[in-house]
Amino acid sequence: MHIEFLVEDSSGERLLAQLLPQILGEQGAPHTWRMKAYKGVGRTPPGLSAKADPAKRMLLDQLPRLLQGYGKTPGIDAVVVVLDADSGECSAFLTELKSLAARCNPAPCTLFRLAIEEMEAWYLGDRQCILKAYPHAKRDVMDRYTQDSVCGTWELLADAVYPGGSAAIKKAGWPLPGQIKHEWAEKITPFMDISNNTSPSFSKFTRLQWNWPNSIHCFTNPTHRCLLGTVKECSALFGFRLGQFHCNRVVP
Repeated sequence: MHIEFLVEDSSGERLLAQLLPQILGEQGAPHTWRMKAYKGVGRTPPGLSAKADPAKRMLLDQLPRLLQGYGKTPGIDAVVVVLDADSGECSAFLTELKSLAARCNPAPCTLFRLAIEEMEAWYLGDRQCILKAYPHAKRDVMDRYTQDSVCGTWELLADAVYPGGSAAIKKAGWPLPGQIKHEWAEKITPFMDISNNTSPSFSKFTRLQWNWPNSIHCFTNPTHRCLLGTVKECSALFGFRLGQFHCNRVVP
């Protein structure tokens, strides 16, 4: 199957580029994917017509147009939208996102995954990967962190690993914050163990479970094949129990 990943910035894209082979297997074996990074999260428009300037590349501003386009495009089996839940109001934000996707016609199979509060929480869910990348990281600073809390997550990570901490980064101003986040993605992600992470939002992302918008059917034969692969392959990828549920694309 082919999956499109939409992420709000390029540092997140670099993180996912290194994680997805651990989650989905190597590119093309059997699944394929493509990532598109944007220049910020933006805001969901009140209707399905995105009136924002596409050149500004704000993800939520463009999301209705993107999802409707994917829904009409053959060969796009699923879309995963990865965002920071900066405010901590995850339930309301997720409801808003799902409502937007449901209004698209035709709607692609869409999954929203939120990093709480920011993607840096996923690094902090595996302290060992941080210490491998930054052996002199301040453990006492990391010990102050409550997992997936809204506390200024990137600032706390910066206080732990960057000389002068977040105050030095903020004083220097742009583009240093973006450069540092890219550095973290390049240095920390290779050491991440997807099976040993205490971040609930990261664990949910790695499962990539789907609630298909189409009707579902029960099959007990793991060799039945659909556009997404065999029932066995889909069970492994999306967390279905084999012989329980599968989407209605199954063909003999």
